[in-house]
Amino acid sequence: MSTSSSPSSSATLLIEVFTEELPPKSLRKLGDAFAASLSASIQVAGLSTSESVTTSFASPRRLAVQMTHVLSKAADFPVREKVLPVSVAFDANGKPTPPLFKKLSALGYPDIDIASLERSGQDKNEALYLNVQARGAVLADTVQTALANSLQTLPIAKMMHYQVQQADGTLEDVQFARPAHRIVALHGSTLLPVHALGIHAANQTEGHRFLAPNLLTISHADQYAAELLKNKVMANFNERRAYIEAELLKAAKGDAVLMPSNLLDEVTALVEWPTVYACHFDAEFLEVPQECLILTMQTNQKYFALTDAAGKLRNRFLIVSNIETPTPQSIIQGNERVVRPRLSDARFFFQQDQKRPLSSRVADLAKVVYHNQLGTQLERTERVGAIATAIATDLQSKGSAVNPKHVARAAELAKTDLLTDMVGEFPELQGIMGSYYAQHDGENSEVAAACSEHYQPRFAGDALPSSMTGTVLAIADKLETLVGIWGVGLAPTGDKDPYALRRHALGICRLLLEKNLPCSLPELIELARGQFKQAGVQEKADAAAIYAFIVDRLRAYLRDQTEAGKPFTSAEIDAVLSQEPKQLNDLMDRLRAVREFNALPESAQLAAANKRISNILKKTTTPIPAQCSAAALKLPAEIALHGALQKAIPLLDAAYAQRQFVSLLRTLVDLSQPIDQFFADVMVMDPDPVLRDNRLALLQQLHHQMNLVADLGTLA
Repeated sequence: MSTSSSPSSSATLLIEVFTEELPPKSLRKLGDAFAASLSASIQVAGLSTSESVTTSFASPRRLAVQMTHVLSKAADFPVREKVLPVSVAFDANGKPTPPLFKKLSALGYPDIDIASLERSGQDKNEALYLNVQARGAVLADTVQTALANSLQTLPIAKMMHYQVQQADGTLEDVQFARPAHRIVALHGSTLLPVHALGIHAANQTEGHRFLAPNLLTISHADQYAAELLKNKVMANFNERRAYIEAELLKAAKGDAVLMPSNLLDEVTALVEWPTVYACHFDAEFLEVPQECLILTMQTNQKYFALTDAAGKLRNRFLIVSNIETPTPQSIIQGNERVVRPRLSDARFFFQQDQKRPLSSRVADLAKVVYHNQLGTQLERTERVGAIATAIATDLQSKGSAVNPKHVARAAELAKTDLLTDMVGEFPELQGIMGSYYAQHDGENSEVAAACSEHYQPRFAGDALPSSMTGTVLAIADKLETLVGIWGVGLAPTGDKDPYALRRHALGICRLLLEKNLPCSLPELIELARGQFKQAGVQEKADAAAIYAFIVDRLRAYLRDQTEAGKPFTSAEIDAVLSQEPKQLNDLMDRLRAVREFNALPESAQLAAANKRISNILKKTTTPIPAQCSAAALKLPAEIALHGALQKAIPLLDAAYAQRQFVSLLRTLVDLSQPIDQFFADVMVMDPDPVLRDNRLALLQQLHHQMNLVADLGTLA
């Protein structure tokens, strides 16, 4: 048994892999994964301490991790592990068997003295145990293994294969995201003998490619970030991103900077020493819809557009350069020269598209396949139009200010912008360009708005359509997608949801609920199912399954809603949704009423009674009479409950009709005492079938009235 040793003193660990320019769109993810993997390996090996802090670095030409308070050797630790039963470990002559040597070798102790193994147990249960003081992990060995594993498991979409010449002249085959040139591996000031990607670690790296191209020596792991800063490299991704954001806001001079998160991440991944410069483009381009110009600048050039306080695009934009210079005129002029043809293309597409009205493109939708089992975009347009028109007609009959003719026209035109040059170049502009072109064609304002609004909400928290035409078309569009894709067997499974059906379901819920639309969800699903003529689609598009799927999305949505800053509980939500509501527009009122009911002193007793009644009715196998006969009531308690219920029913029905759910649930309080007395004095399942069935009919009627707003039994 070896002698125990104490852990070594700690120092900062630094690992850097210096490469050619890494993929910018995945740099942040690569940096985080690299740091997480290495720090986890150090921690598992027992080489970190409670004071250890990990910092990730990621710039265009380097991935690095710095971890403070890392031990050069972990403390030894006791190991007691069962090896083999004695009957297997030794032969009949008491000599060690090959299985014993094989097991000891697998455990990492091939040369251990057999006599030092511990025996424990008796007779058939006697076994050999390894009982040693294991040596703690050594940092250099751990880093070697951890670095190799980390580099192999990084989320790299496509590897590059190349060869690295070794000191003896041989070539080593290597694969990585980009060719690597240097590796730094330091523990404090001590160089770790690490080899990876065909490179032996050293303590040298490189500064900025243009501003500080010389080699620099990292004498101590703690000095890494400071040394790089001296050499024009901001190595920390998050710090560099925050610096760019601050510089953009400063350079905007009061204008609003359009800096979507993905663009900011990508630009951060393209520069090591960010410098912001202001540029301009010709004001004549502002006649093009600003969404086109903004997308052109962001997508093609990685520029940051500026808008005024009213949201109108400026002809000034900001660039983030990797070069800092006191004379940036050539950089500014070069970027202005590059962006001009891009904006000219956008203007050309816009002008060309306007030469042909959207209505003339409808027939061409027949040339575009929507889905190989669901037909063309024209067939889909016709289905959406039929669904939308039916919804609009129904809503109009209920007093809603929606025009079915506008809805039908919007449905006809909504997808035609997919055939335009602008959307062909920038698919992200679908809908937006449709609205511009519809306005240009002189279409009704609601029709034009619906061409864009029918895509809303595009994501959780997105705005809803402002017009009723857009709202109805959005519901129809999402329903058609949901039912159609479900009908070809592509319902979401696990994390897979390639057609974003969960998002569509949530959008339907929000539109019906937040727009206060008195539509029956099951009827909407059946309406959509009826539009598909393809064989098997209606059969596979199971209405009950689709309803349950939408309600599941609704449940998630309701969990995020609050009343007076307090989220609704699962019990409150289940109480409402267990009723399988057809209309969703009054769900929030029901939830608020349930919450107020829960605060009443009598709520617990009423909820428990409701649950008891539910259980009794569920266990009943014989048919229950539709009405309770007052003449068949015998005991005072059941007569009293029947009388109280008959008195309450008109009040309950009137409150329900007027959607006064709080008042309805408060009315139930008057039934609390009669219900208690009923269960105390009356045996429901009386041997006399007449008495039993009459009492069940009474409970069934009571149960119906108690659950008009929600299933109160779920609150018990």
